[in-house]
Amino acid sequence: MAAKQTEQIYIGLDIGSTKVCCVVGLHEEGAALPSVIGVGVAPTSGMRKGVVVDVEETVSSITAAVDEAERISGVAIDRATISIDGAHVTSQNSRGVIAVGRADQEIMVDDVVRVEEAATAIQLPPNREIIQVFPRSYSVDGQTNIKDPVGMNGVRLEVESHIISGSLPAIKNLDRSIHQAGIAIQGQVLVPLAAARAVLTKRQKELGVALVDIGGGTTGVAVYEEGDILYSSVLPVGAGHITNDLAIGLKTSIDIAEKIKLKYVRAHTSKASLNEKVKVEELDGEVTRKELQNIAGARLDEIFQLVRAELKKVGKDLMLPGGVVLTGGGAKMAGIEELAKEALQLPAVVGKPEGFSGIVDRINDPAFSAPIGLMLENMSHGQQEQAPGAGIGQTVDRLKKTLRNLLP
Repeated sequence: MAAKQTEQIYIGLDIGSTKVCCVVGLHEEGAALPSVIGVGVAPTSGMRKGVVVDVEETVSSITAAVDEAERISGVAIDRATISIDGAHVTSQNSRGVIAVGRADQEIMVDDVVRVEEAATAIQLPPNREIIQVFPRSYSVDGQTNIKDPVGMNGVRLEVESHIISGSLPAIKNLDRSIHQAGIAIQGQVLVPLAAARAVLTKRQKELGVALVDIGGGTTGVAVYEEGDILYSSVLPVGAGHITNDLAIGLKTSIDIAEKIKLKYVRAHTSKASLNEKVKVEELDGEVTRKELQNIAGARLDEIFQLVRAELKKVGKDLMLPGGVVLTGGGAKMAGIEELAKEALQLPAVVGKPEGFSGIVDRINDPAFSAPIGLMLENMSHGQQEQAPGAGIGQTVDRLKKTLRNLLP
């Protein structure tokens, strides 16, 4: 399908630990948000804790998700903004300083570019690479908290930047998987930052808020203050670990444990109901709430204690007026808001993408926060759909790859 002159196509591709999700948005001129016209989801076993462990499996999952999104949307997909995940990702705040070069001391765009480059001149080990840089605020001759210094006059320009870096081998393996699936990368975004783009409001970011994205193999944390990103990290534990614990504790399969987790487990259970018996059809028997709580509760406590430790690192433990917004597939567990309030001692709500049109029944879910955020990032880059047929070569490559995977 070719988009009209007043329409553009934007694509987000989230490669998670348990599933790959591709979202296609159509943005019409004058509309605030794009309409979601295609969604593709495929399970994956090629990722572990956000990192590629099997390239072939990952390529196959990406291809399956993209093919489903193509079928639903009628758009040939050959490019996307993709997610970066995994505990190898770290963040730090850095300061850059330059002298303004013009005789009249007016700050120009190239001065801003120079000072941002100065902020990225940090010592990194040879096996690490900068993924994203976010200028937080500028200072001109000591005057702080300037959002845009272009056009101002001054001698000394400074910038506070938030820099995200990752392991080069992990990034290269992910890039290779995506290119083998016939997709050109139009930007890479850390998962919690993508999710924040989709669910956080400007007011929440101004007040100070933490977004906690509980995925299958990882939990992403992003802390915002005064409208800008202050801290971000990825923890190597997620909702998939709760499923594994249930499978071991209840002596059942992973698939049945996942169903039990979503259907019967409550993240927060009152003491009065602990002895209540739950008839679990999948096990042909009964278990008490206490048994389920003992298994799932231990892992949930671990996740929230790790999140609280991350907040302490930046002095924001108990200190966020905007509270905590929970999202990701793990946020669908019943009672998780109450548990988060107790564990973090902060207001907590579950966030999901809202205000979109199109296939809203598919995306009205916390698990779709990151893919929707990636689509919005793709839109912010202003990438327009290529001419009809531009993606045919890569689509053919992907078809060949799929056929190869099917061969014995």
